[in-house]
Amino acid sequence: MKTILETLDSGTQWLEKKGVDDARRNMQLLLCHQLDCSKIQLYTRFDEPMSEESLIPLRGMLKRRGNREPLQHILGTVEFYMRDFYTDSRALIPRPETEELCEIVLKQLSPVAPSKILDMGTGSGVIGITLALEYGSQSKVSCVDISEDALELAQKNITSNGAENCAVQRSNLFEGLDSKYDLIVANLPYVPEVDRSSLAAELTYDPDIALYSGKDGLDIIREFIQKCQSSLEAGGTIALEIGIHQNVEVEKLLANEGFSDIKTFPDLSGIYRFPTARWSGN
Repeated sequence: MKTILETLDSGTQWLEKKGVDDARRNMQLLLCHQLDCSKIQLYTRFDEPMSEESLIPLRGMLKRRGNREPLQHILGTVEFYMRDFYTDSRALIPRPETEELCEIVLKQLSPVAPSKILDMGTGSGVIGITLALEYGSQSKVSCVDISEDALELAQKNITSNGAENCAVQRSNLFEGLDSKYDLIVANLPYVPEVDRSSLAAELTYDPDIALYSGKDGLDIIREFIQKCQSSLEAGGTIALEIGIHQNVEVEKLLANEGFSDIKTFPDLSGIYRFPTARWSGN
């Protein structure tokens, strides 16, 4: 019977052969999930034997990961801004860069709680829920998406995180929205269609509607920028997440539509990823 350490080592080697990046960390997290323990607790149990009862479901999870199904889908949750969120194939898996977007909004763009916030293209709801909980009850957040499946997942996360000042609504961008907002945050699809074949295998498990947006990746963002003014209060702000090398074009789009105070913040890798702007109301 294999020990936990032997299982960790053999599983890591198998994932490496399957081309999984950071294979040992993946195997550690699968073991922690199966054994219901923390990583530190796992280290203290290395000499314990693995029971067949535990190995059977672990083999199933390992096979799924070897087929490049995202680790987050297998575990069913992901940590985002120090909270746990459900995640699955109904919406884009929350990325660390999007945590940076929330940080910019909370610490630099709008340190004082806005009254009404719109999370456009909410997906699993992580941005809207994070802002709702960080700002508190003085802010009301609308989590909007075109996908009913994504909204079901967002509602599940709203409930599990107790975000009572958050509500979901289905809309194709701003169709049917009759409110004006002080802050609109959006992580919309921005991957060019031409990049489809070059993306990591794990991204094939994300819904296409959450990833791709025309030849240069900016079709939906263009439409968003052209239409969002009617949903912004005078002096209201927007914050976006975009892809690599898209900031110059997005800044031009914002300027052409009459936005001011346009600035794009870099992510931790130095990529200019987060355009922000203010709407004067003119």
